[in-house]
Amino acid sequence: MTIRTPKRLAATVLAVAVAAVPAAGASASAPPIGAPATVTLVTHDSFPTADTTINDALDRFGAATGIDVEILAAGDAGTMVTKAVLTAGNPEGDVLYGVDNTYLTRAVDGGVFEPYTADGLDAIPTELRAAIPADDSGDPAVTPIDYGDVCVNHDIAWFAERDLEPPAGLADLAEPEYADLLVVQNPASSSPGLAFLLATIAEFGDAGDGGGWEDYWSELAANGVEVVDDWTGAYYERFSGTGGGDKPLVVSYGSSPPFEVIYADPPVDEPSTGAIASTCFRQIEYAGVLAGTDEPVAARRLVDFLISEEFQAEIALNLFVFPVVDVPLPPEIERFSVIPDEPLALDPGDIAAHREDWIETWTDLVLR
Repeated sequence: MTIRTPKRLAATVLAVAVAAVPAAGASASAPPIGAPATVTLVTHDSFPTADTTINDALDRFGAATGIDVEILAAGDAGTMVTKAVLTAGNPEGDVLYGVDNTYLTRAVDGGVFEPYTADGLDAIPTELRAAIPADDSGDPAVTPIDYGDVCVNHDIAWFAERDLEPPAGLADLAEPEYADLLVVQNPASSSPGLAFLLATIAEFGDAGDGGGWEDYWSELAANGVEVVDDWTGAYYERFSGTGGGDKPLVVSYGSSPPFEVIYADPPVDEPSTGAIASTCFRQIEYAGVLAGTDEPVAARRLVDFLISEEFQAEIALNLFVFPVVDVPLPPEIERFSVIPDEPLALDPGDIAAHREDWIETWTDLVLR
């Protein structure tokens, strides 16, 4: 593997394969077809840029199909979408992966994607495909690749040592016994921070419904909620469950507990953290062919591969989210993850219509 800088953008990328363009819709194991081509997969900073099994899967895709895949890290989800909208029609890459349902409509309305019906789309559950916009021909703008839940996590030992029950839901976080215990991310700069804001809006209602979520955040602010810029700062610097801080409650993911088991050193049998299912907001991540790509055939072929069983099998352990097709999960992921039956949710159209106003109102309530 090598690292280089594409001519179209001065940013770090990872070269993960070599060779030639196959016919669209062919399987990843098909022989190389046509002239050599390179596709750039634009994605968020959470995608691995080192030697991992998910990169190995892209290596195998390249060796089997002849498509050279480069990974271009474009910031967090919000930054990535902003760049994609600004370069719509003249994109920095060929496929974008990692736009979620909190930013999907913004990207689609901004002309970011060339609609395409991926080979294998029918194998993805209907509920994960339901909110995808389509063009006049019925081709969807994007393809679901993974999903996960943003949830409040708690430090199990911290609560046990004090004989205090962790909060049962969002409303409890504003109660006096949880004063000064919660750290969250700024929704203006963080995808999980935005998801948590949306969870509170889904739970308590938008302004105009009595101002439920606004009143709730005023209560959280009065109860000592701490706000940081990003997930890393919240989880690894301020959260007590990972040893970095003194806050035993943090906005993270339903898949954070198994992460603490799998990567524990020394090894442990049980996670140090727990996720509170009633606080979870479902995020679905999508990939799509970027409008204006120089390699539309190869780009479509890569999207097909992203929902193949070969790639999907690598998602859980590499990205700590869940595959959209039916592949076996690692035992630790299956045992310790929290996947709520009825996660909190909002319509992507409502999110698109009100996102900026909600963030501005939140900022006035919490930070000013």
